[in-house]
Amino acid sequence: MIRRETLFRGTVQGVGFRWSVLRVASEHAVTGYVRNCADGSVEMVAEGDAAEVEAFCRAVGQRMSDYIRDVRAADAPATGEFRGFEVRH
Repeated sequence: MIRRETLFRGTVQGVGFRWSVLRVASEHAVTGYVRNCADGSVEMVAEGDAAEVEAFCRAVGQRMSDYIRDVRAADAPATGEFRGFEVRH
């Protein structure tokens, strides 16, 4: 199990980005959250099996590629703190 913390930059706020990520998450066995940041970026944290997290992140990148200018991601051991995947405000 891994935890991937991802920061998306580009035109990622005000375009339905978080809700699209939530829809993609429903298609994968991941937990975590996605939220807007004050600097205009979007933070996404996903936990699950390494292959599932990788597939989820790849699907988000493909679905939202028109809006993403830069992606920064870091992996760590999963914490198990999440019960589902949610949009945070």
